[in-house]
Amino acid sequence: MSAPFRQGLTARKLSWAAGIPRHLKVYPADVQMIWPVARRGRPRCKHVPDVPSIAAQDMLITAKWQNIGWRTGTKGKLKARFAAVRVRVADGPANRIRDKSHQHPPGEEAWLIGEHRMSGEKKYYLANLPGTTDLRSLATTKARWICEQAHQQLKEELGLDHFEGRSWQGLHRHPLMTMIAYAFLQLRRLAAGRRRKTPPGPRLSRLYPPCATPSLNPSPNHSSDARIAANGYATSSGMSKSAKVVLS
Repeated sequence: MSAPFRQGLTARKLSWAAGIPRHLKVYPADVQMIWPVARRGRPRCKHVPDVPSIAAQDMLITAKWQNIGWRTGTKGKLKARFAAVRVRVADGPANRIRDKSHQHPPGEEAWLIGEHRMSGEKKYYLANLPGTTDLRSLATTKARWICEQAHQQLKEELGLDHFEGRSWQGLHRHPLMTMIAYAFLQLRRLAAGRRRKTPPGPRLSRLYPPCATPSLNPSPNHSSDARIAANGYATSSGMSKSAKVVLS
């Protein structure tokens, strides 16, 4: 919901997609700023939009929804119904608009994306991608799973959560170094490509075949009272019954 955060990303010429609440106010993309006519008192000195702002979920009521799948998960292909319209977010400086105080005029133009999942859950997003972006590309902006996997690998493999310092500068240096290391590993993975998984190693039965039945004349190194379990299995309850053993 932070308008300054989204505006800061746009000012740095970064592409972004952010989840928003369903009640976030937006305007149509063709909204016009007009001079209001004062019924009494002094004339107005600020422009106002010609249409009022509405909630994000209401803006998508008349939109065209399509079934789109974005990736294959552990339980099969993930898909949902998506719709997208161009809007102008109500994130301008707070002002009085007509008879309502503390209203936000239209700000930057963006994509409003709606997602209706099979479970009935509804999600909404904003993205500053170009106006020519197709709906399938807009649906893939919700790649939160990739971000979560990257964050998990940063913590488990590179020690992102192992910082115990007290300085603000040290706190920033530690995540920076872990992210540089993660980027290097990702570069090596991409360069290697999809390698074929190595075949599983030989079974233990191939490396260590069952013991053969000893000869009637045991070697001097063995005790004379060596006992062989019936049917080739160990009689001791503490020994494994998956192979033939010799007890001495």
